[in-house]
Amino acid sequence: MIHIEKAEYIISSPSIDKCPAADKPEYAFIGRSNVGKSSLINMLTNKQKLAKTSNTPGKTQMINHFEIKNIVTLAAVQKVEYRSWYMVDLPGYGFAKVSQQQRKQWEKMIASYLKTRSNLVMTFALIDARHTPQAIDIAFINKLGEWEVPFALIFTKTDKVTQREASSNMQAFLKTMGTHWDGLPDYFVTSAVKKTGRDKILSYIEKLNEGFTLNP
Repeated sequence: MIHIEKAEYIISSPSIDKCPAADKPEYAFIGRSNVGKSSLINMLTNKQKLAKTSNTPGKTQMINHFEIKNIVTLAAVQKVEYRSWYMVDLPGYGFAKVSQQQRKQWEKMIASYLKTRSNLVMTFALIDARHTPQAIDIAFINKLGEWEVPFALIFTKTDKVTQREASSNMQAFLKTMGTHWDGLPDYFVTSAVKKTGRDKILSYIEKLNEGFTLNP
């Protein structure tokens, strides 16, 4: 599993052309507003104030980059080095209390980023495990499929309901997905409070980092 040595906020960009150079592996986190994106990023990096959390839907309004550095041991050459990569906190969909114009601007920004960001390795689509399948989540995931964007699911807030209820909601979501998809994506079960799923997600990212190559 990745041992994160450093995690720091880099920049908030209003459009993809303002993002940092696409020169290292990048992982985007997105979901419905108030699904727990910032809390998850803070849990994964073990830095509680890295991403700003809020109870107000729509708090994240730009493409937020965080640079992560971890130590990599190269046994073959007896060398230790840092590996750098990005976590990206994207605005939520299903925004509350914003104008139609603002919503369309955000949707255009998100689509442009997901479809054209050349170093984007994986998009993590966050699903709130407290709820039965939501049409807005299914619709967004189907969009990722149309855009041919690689993605995995992360079920959040499993500590907020009983284990049985969370499991039932997650299985219902996967079953609903199965009516649109030939196969199901990788998925992770998390709790930012209990740090459930942290090791599995970081190990998953580590394997993807090892296979990363820049697109020409």
